[in-house]
Amino acid sequence: MGILTAIQRFSLHDGPGIRSTVFFKGCNMRCAWCHNPETLSFTPEVLYYQSKCVGCGACAAVCPSHTVKNGKMVYDRAACSDEGRCAQVCFSGALETCGFEADVQRVMDEVMQDADYYARSGGGVTLSGGEVLLQPEFARDLLRALKARGVSTAVESNLNVEYSVIESLLPDLDLVMCDLKAWDEDIHRKWTGAGNERIKRNIEALGRTDKPMIVRTPIIPGVNDNPQEIAAIAAFVSKLPNLMYYELLNFNPLGESKYLALDVENAFSAARPLPEDRLGALADAARATGATVRVG
Repeated sequence: MGILTAIQRFSLHDGPGIRSTVFFKGCNMRCAWCHNPETLSFTPEVLYYQSKCVGCGACAAVCPSHTVKNGKMVYDRAACSDEGRCAQVCFSGALETCGFEADVQRVMDEVMQDADYYARSGGGVTLSGGEVLLQPEFARDLLRALKARGVSTAVESNLNVEYSVIESLLPDLDLVMCDLKAWDEDIHRKWTGAGNERIKRNIEALGRTDKPMIVRTPIIPGVNDNPQEIAAIAAFVSKLPNLMYYELLNFNPLGESKYLALDVENAFSAARPLPEDRLGALADAARATGATVRVG
């Protein structure tokens, strides 16, 4: 069994072709800009979208952490057990439970509905997160089941685990996509809560395999949006013989509603994507190292 947040069908940004992306719940890094904050915790959580609330009181009837005052719902998250009873009775969609257990068969039943699209488009299934490699047994069993059905497989990971964990999945993987979020160790630790030395070692180790790789860097205003950081990463990954390309991902502000729904602070709520000319300048700095670069 694994714990997931979603299975997203018809994904076009998580590897080649048309794909289904299976989002694992739980992460061992705390990137301050994470646009999927609902994937960080390993346990189910209730998201509250206040703008959708109609004050009907159905949630308060089944969960003591909810009360209705002056026609508006008041949610005491600290008193919530996150069992999701409130979300089950919320017809307006204001309350949503994030996180569910699933076995391999449940995932396969859903993703195999699009097997024809994978075959026609050169797509497949991508395991993402959260951090996939924190649930290695479930990931391995799912990858094996997919390969047995002839489905192309990929994983998106921060690679912040022991290499033996990564190695155990390689026989059933067709593509590894990973992030290197900053080159400078201090910058990386400050903004992600973890160092990057193990990540760099794992990237180098994967470079000695025959598995195609895509290395990505999310461009974060005020963190790594300078040519020196990007050129240093590009120079490092350009030496990988199995690198398909190095991808720069413009800042994604779309997680703001999830931060509000989880009632947690968003350190980058005021940040916005880089303008095209600045992003292009970073791409030029990366290409000057000899790396093949894409901008997403």
